[in-house]
Amino acid sequence: MRVEPQQMPKRALNGRAGIGCRSGFQPDGTDWKSVLHSCPTKHGVIALATFLGCAALLLLPDLTLAEKGKIAVEKVEYEGWKNNLRISNGTVELIVTLDVGPRVISYRLADGKNVFKNYSDQLGKSGEKDWQIRGGHRLWVGPEDLTRTYALDNGPVQYKEIDGAVRLTPAADADYGVQKEIDLRLEPSGSGVTLVHRITNVGQEPTDLAPWALSVMAPGGVEVIPLPPKKPHPGPTKNATSPKDYAPNQFMTIWPFFDFKDARWSFGSQFITLRQDAKKGPTKLGLGHQLGWVGYLNGGTLFIKRFGYQEGKHYPDHGCNFETFTNEDMLEIESLGPLIKLAPRSSVEHTEHWNLAGNVAAFEDEAGIEKSIRGKISEK
Repeated sequence: MRVEPQQMPKRALNGRAGIGCRSGFQPDGTDWKSVLHSCPTKHGVIALATFLGCAALLLLPDLTLAEKGKIAVEKVEYEGWKNNLRISNGTVELIVTLDVGPRVISYRLADGKNVFKNYSDQLGKSGEKDWQIRGGHRLWVGPEDLTRTYALDNGPVQYKEIDGAVRLTPAADADYGVQKEIDLRLEPSGSGVTLVHRITNVGQEPTDLAPWALSVMAPGGVEVIPLPPKKPHPGPTKNATSPKDYAPNQFMTIWPFFDFKDARWSFGSQFITLRQDAKKGPTKLGLGHQLGWVGYLNGGTLFIKRFGYQEGKHYPDHGCNFETFTNEDMLEIESLGPLIKLAPRSSVEHTEHWNLAGNVAAFEDEAGIEKSIRGKISEK
């Protein structure tokens, strides 16, 4: 992967409300020999030192150009697309497409690899006549159908900076009367990202839908899904404090291509795990997931996705606010909002929070998950 900065001013978000200019070396084709020869000796030495220092910076990872505590936003080229946003804070970097999508096509630590899958044959292209997955993170309209869910998003995306966040707005879908938006906010320090997914009914009639946020993870990792604590059966009714003591506390939906004998799945006492396997095809399940997080460990980097559950609300697919899918290419971590009847000119929002942690040890069992991963979740 190669990212080429475009020749345009960088912007820095202060992480609160203001937007200011960001200084930093930008290669502009200056003839440094001429600069040095035209300066007095003392100043020439200073100019040379400055140039060599800047050149050294260019040999380091791109995130060295982002000052810690400030958020740099700049337009860059990425894998053939001319228009993308790079958002960085010196610790992590995100790349968001503006020629298509939007897709959060890359999310990585300063010294790490992109945690998202990129479909190389679909990068740098636009204007296709059918829907393209491309990879990265996207917003869909649920429940899944053959039309509105797969509405084309192969055209340009507008963006603006609002109160320390970046708002991404593609063209409204006139055929189905919906407008999608994603507000993306990177914290000034650390790896934290907040994404507010918004769907607005721009049609003339109410419509039933659920916001659906999907992250397409790079192959080769293992997903970790926590389970609620186990409780003993109360026995006779005199031992129960309420009917809830006899009620289920977990809900699972399985798809026709799911198989309990599939070795990629492991169902433990505390966790479900799912391993991506390049030699095996699709499998999927969904949960009414109330514990608020799911992780994906790949090559020592842990991706953490947090999302909510609203008790008593009706969710798609028989009660799922979380679904996961994998095949030969990738693994998807999906969160969903409740099903609602959205009135014209009304909007619904669905929020996720992301984090990355590096140098996380692999695990073999639930004790290993507790040791390697549980602490990273509490750190946020």
